[in-house]
Amino acid sequence: MLQRLRHAEIMRRVRDSGATSVRDLASQLGVSPSTIRRDLEVLDRDGTLRRVRGGALATVDADADRPFSEVAATDEQDKEAVAARAAELVGDGDVVLLDIGTTTMRLARKLRGRRVTVVTSSLAVLDVLRSDPAVELLLLGGMVRRPYHSLVGVLTEAALAQVVADRVFLGASGVRPDGQLVDTTLAEVPLKRAMIAAAGQVVLLADRHKFPGTGALRVCGPEDVDVLVTNEGADEATLRACAAAGVEVLLT
Repeated sequence: MLQRLRHAEIMRRVRDSGATSVRDLASQLGVSPSTIRRDLEVLDRDGTLRRVRGGALATVDADADRPFSEVAATDEQDKEAVAARAAELVGDGDVVLLDIGTTTMRLARKLRGRRVTVVTSSLAVLDVLRSDPAVELLLLGGMVRRPYHSLVGVLTEAALAQVVADRVFLGASGVRPDGQLVDTTLAEVPLKRAMIAAAGQVVLLADRHKFPGTGALRVCGPEDVDVLVTNEGADEATLRACAAAGVEVLLT
């Protein structure tokens, strides 16, 4: 891969995850760790990212740098397939929690016209379901996080403490090789954990590009996830680690 193309791909991955490691980049791009270290030093000097020990951080909020609409248009077919398979897990009368994210937004579209109750902190899910009389829609309160169309903060966490859901459909920035779920945004992590606590079943929606993923913040371990919905082509070693922890892996 040419250096300029490699630099562009490194920046895309750092923007997507907020933080990434030399080891992960080397594995994902098929080059040596020493090559990645040199690339990161160049990009750090340019001010494109911030070089840290063992990896790199985005210099700005990844969500602010990439509008929600741009993220939604990335890997559309894979996200659509994951959403369609996830919708099959929802039964009539179910109470479901929908996390923020572009894949859960697509899942909300699949639930239109269904006799279900949807609880969410996602304004994108609200936009999809607000006019649907069949769906009972509960919007969690909180502070609006505009770049990612979500509600966050202590009010959102307090509202989640009152929720008892059949299942939560959870998003994440990525899944580490050992099955750990990671995310990049401090404000979202406690909400994801509260959603896990509020649901009888935890379903992770993660398209194949998030394996093995990166992120600065741990959400939970694979033992906290009941079902993983992803695509054929997701990293096999990571999927094996999830399955070994008791996760049911569904491939689309």
